[in-house]
Amino acid sequence: MKILGISGSPRKDETSGVYKLVKTVLENTGIEYELISLRGKKIGGCIACLKCAKDNVCKVDDDMSELREKIVHADAYVIGAPNYYSTINAITHAFLERLYQFRHQEGDSLWGKLAVAVGVGGMDGKIPADDIEKFLMYSFIETVAKVSGQGAAACYSCGYGETCGVGIPVMLYGKGVKITPESIPDVSKDQDVMEKAADAGRILAKRLTTGHDRKIVTQDMQQALMDMLKCST
Repeated sequence: MKILGISGSPRKDETSGVYKLVKTVLENTGIEYELISLRGKKIGGCIACLKCAKDNVCKVDDDMSELREKIVHADAYVIGAPNYYSTINAITHAFLERLYQFRHQEGDSLWGKLAVAVGVGGMDGKIPADDIEKFLMYSFIETVAKVSGQGAAACYSCGYGETCGVGIPVMLYGKGVKITPESIPDVSKDQDVMEKAADAGRILAKRLTTGHDRKIVTQDMQQALMDMLKCST
């Protein structure tokens, strides 16, 4: 049994709240895992060529190709993304779009698997976590837990965070705000968020090791997807 972790943050691992939370979830499963950062990888969005329809293998030649077998063989996923403009960032979006290659002719490589969604934002990480859950639902993957936290927006390190009137520090704390190392949000310093990440790992492990039935999960997720689509029309 193995879990695949994906950090969609473009930041270095040591400064990425997404990476820290994804890793915490994985570590608390007690199950073998692999954590991959999308930082520096070349992954484009789906180009709608439909060349994957015959064999469920994407024909776009980029770094997604080397991840395909890892995705197929993983028993579960922990996927995290930062909040960009109230959605997930581009490379995570592209990664999730490319799961389209598995959907054709009732290809069930991903059906009924389990996941944890992680989101981090300068003000809120809930939106990217919700977006990840929605993407996974289309592959009939159940998101068993979501973790969201506040990280350090780029405004804290751009050099103008104390004076920019539309920057997050000023928007949150008002004019005259002073940025100090202690005032910069860091998920690893937020005990509640870190404990939620640990709990998410334990929930995922319990679901995987206590009679996980992919057929039942698939049926439940198919119904959940239909309900979601009906509500959106």
